[in-house]
Amino acid sequence: MLANSLLAWVLLSEWASKQLESITHGYLKLNCEDASCYGTLGVQRVGFALALFHFILGALLIGVHDTRSSRAAIQNGWWGPKVIVWIGLVIASFFIPTGFFMFYGNYVALIGASIFILFGLILLVDFAHTWSETCIAKWEQSDTNKWKFILVGSTLIMYLGAIVLTGVMYGYFASSGCGLNIFWITFNLIMALAVTVVGILPSVQEANPRSGLAQSSMVVIYCAYLVLSAVANEPDEGTNCNPLRKARGTRTTTVLMGAVFTFLAVAYSTSRAATQGGKAMINNGDYAPLNSDSAVPLVSSPPHSSSMRRSDALLAAVESGALPVSALDEDDDDDDDENYDVKDDEKNGCQYNYSFFHIVFALAAMYISMVLTNWNTFTQPDGEDHLILIGQSWPAVWVKIVSSWICYGLYGFSLLAPVIFPDRFAEY
Repeated sequence: MLANSLLAWVLLSEWASKQLESITHGYLKLNCEDASCYGTLGVQRVGFALALFHFILGALLIGVHDTRSSRAAIQNGWWGPKVIVWIGLVIASFFIPTGFFMFYGNYVALIGASIFILFGLILLVDFAHTWSETCIAKWEQSDTNKWKFILVGSTLIMYLGAIVLTGVMYGYFASSGCGLNIFWITFNLIMALAVTVVGILPSVQEANPRSGLAQSSMVVIYCAYLVLSAVANEPDEGTNCNPLRKARGTRTTTVLMGAVFTFLAVAYSTSRAATQGGKAMINNGDYAPLNSDSAVPLVSSPPHSSSMRRSDALLAAVESGALPVSALDEDDDDDDDENYDVKDDEKNGCQYNYSFFHIVFALAAMYISMVLTNWNTFTQPDGEDHLILIGQSWPAVWVKIVSSWICYGLYGFSLLAPVIFPDRFAEY
C-alpha cells in the first residue's frame, strides 16, 4: 500500500510524465488539454492496479476458513509471485484506454473511497471505546494506579489538544469575511461539547458504565484535527481565510508531513479495519467448521488407519458438541510431524476473514487515488514549486468537514443506542 501510494504520488509530477513518455517512445502520451490530466490519470491507473490486485486475491480466497485449505497459501505465502503480479498489473494499467479511467475515477473510485472513509470512522469510534474499556479493565486488575493515570492523563491531553487546535483555528482562520470557516469551527465546538455531555449522562452511564470522557476526548480531538486540516487546505481565492497559502516554507513542510501522515494512517487503519472487521464475519469469533473437501492432510496415513491425531480428535469433539470451542485454543499438539507448524494459530479457524481483508485494501487504494487527485479536482501548482498539494480543493475540504460530522453522529449513536434499544444491547 505504501509503495503503491508513493508511486502514484510520484506520477503526479511533470518529470515522471516526461520519463514515461520517453521510455515508451511517446506511446503513453495522452491527448489532454489540461496539463494535470496525465498525472491524474496516472494516479488512477496505479490505484486501479492495486485495487484489482486485491479484488482478485479476495475472490480467490472466498470460503477459506483455516490454513488446512490449499488456497490458504495464497494469503500466507507466495510473496514473490504476488509482487510480480502486482507489478504486472501496474504496467498493464498504462495500456488500458483513457476513457475507462475517466469513468473509473469519476464513479467507481469515488464510491469506493467514500465507503472506506465510513470504515475508518467506524473504526475510530470502536477504538475509542476499546481504549477506554481496556484501561479501565487493567486498572481494576492492577494493584497500582498506573492505568488510572494513563487513562486520566490521556483524556486531559486530548481535550487540551482539542482546545489548542480550536484556538489556533479561531486565531488564524476565522478573520473578518471568513463566515464559512467561523461556522465550521463553531459547529465543531458545539458538537464537541454535546458528545462530551452525552457521554456522562446518567442514563448513558447506566446502560454502559464504562462510557465517559476518555472516549469523547479521542473523538473530539480527531474531529478538531479534521476541521483544522480542512480550513488549512482551502484553495487560495484572494481572501485571508487561509494564511498558510502565503508561507512557502510552511507550505512545503505541510505538504511533506501531510503526505507521509496520510499514507501511514491509511496503511494502519486499513490493516486494522481488515483484520478487526473481518473477525465479525467468522461466526462471531468462533472457529469456522473445517472444510474437509479442500483440506490438505497434515499427515500421511493409510485410509483405514485407526490412529488419529490429537488435534483431529479435539476438532471432532468440538464439532459434535462434546467439548467447548475454547478447547481448540488449549491444544498444544507436540506431534513430531515435520509438515506441522506448531506456531500456526489458524489451523482450526482463521483469525480474520481473508476475502474481507482484501476488499478493505482495494477500497483503500481507491481512497488514496481520490486523495492524491484532490477528489478529481487536481491542478498543478504554479511557479517553481512542483510539490503536490494533497487535499487543497473545495471537494477535499468538504470531505473532511462532512467526515467530522459523520464521526460525531456515529459516536453519538454508539452512546445512545443502548439507551434507545436496551433489549438489543442487553446481551453485550
